[in-house]
Amino acid sequence: MAVGGMIGGGIFSTLGVVISVAGQWTWLSFLIGGLIALASGQSYAGLTKAIGRPGGSYTFLRHLGYERLARLAAWVLITGYTVTVAVYGFTFGAYVAHALGFDGWLGPFAAVAAIAVLAGINLVGAREATVVELVAVWGKLAILLALAGIGLAQWQPEKLLLQQDDPAGFVAALVGTGVVFMAYEGFQLLSYDYDEMKDPPRTIGRAMPMAIIVTMLVYIAVALGTPMLVPASEIVGQEEISLAAAGESAAGTFGLVAVTIAAIFSTASAINATVFATARLAHTAAADEELPEIFARRNDAGVPWVGTLIISGIAAVLAVIGGIEGLVEAGSFVFLIIFAVVNAIAVHERVGSVWVAVFGCLGSSGAALALAAYVVGWV
Repeated sequence: MAVGGMIGGGIFSTLGVVISVAGQWTWLSFLIGGLIALASGQSYAGLTKAIGRPGGSYTFLRHLGYERLARLAAWVLITGYTVTVAVYGFTFGAYVAHALGFDGWLGPFAAVAAIAVLAGINLVGAREATVVELVAVWGKLAILLALAGIGLAQWQPEKLLLQQDDPAGFVAALVGTGVVFMAYEGFQLLSYDYDEMKDPPRTIGRAMPMAIIVTMLVYIAVALGTPMLVPASEIVGQEEISLAAAGESAAGTFGLVAVTIAAIFSTASAINATVFATARLAHTAAADEELPEIFARRNDAGVPWVGTLIISGIAAVLAVIGGIEGLVEAGSFVFLIIFAVVNAIAVHERVGSVWVAVFGCLGSSGAALALAAYVVGWV
């Protein structure tokens, strides 16, 4: 679930966007973002184990007695996750439409269909959702690593540059970290699934850091390998389907089909994981009377069906009307702020290494400021 939640939104949805900002420093943006995520993962895992309840930052704030802030956090998180599902749906539709050579209605139709089908799988039950995740994660990892390997075997560092005579400055890597951070949204979904794990304290303590490290290494490899197949300057012109273009360059039609399949696996697994966890967050908050009671309703399979349908429905609308860059930036900003808050709570509660949590708090805050400065045109 954690790897699926991150890579599904990350490399397929954000690679072209962050390259347009960070240029040859894209790999460094992914590295810095990964280190911030790793610090935040320590805080999430430590706080979840200490409290012994699902709910993530919402539960952490309630535990400290900040009930109004917890209620606000629940709404902000649900909004952020809904935007994230929209990004995944948008990306799913873009890859399908590109592979089939259709413009216009097919992309939005495929986006809505993907969200609807995966919402339906979630309504059946947790076991079915987890099986989908296992198949999707292994499939996309194999294809992404193969693509990165083919690219790295043709190493030509000048292809990383957006403009040969005007390379991006180091500050671009910091701005890129803020823009790309939605790529690391996903590991904290495990904190919402805490009650459905086998041996929760052990599982969450191991799964979060392992998932973040694996994801970070995959991102860096793909960020370095893809421009060897399609130069960075060309990727910027096709942000929504940049990896499909790289796959076609690497292996013709077979490469295009393989990467499109990986994108479908990836975005589908991310939609699945995010809807699964967000509906459970809404259920937890509703059970605490912090959200409307309707979100607490479960079906015969024990699934919070109202939350699943509402989140999926709004995400489907956003996937049709939203643009990829704006959705990615909005999602990144929301999660940077939330992660900064969680790291601050970990410092306050002295959970895990305080210095690691301090780094996570400062890193998240700094990246959020860099992203805000970029959006308003200051950098």
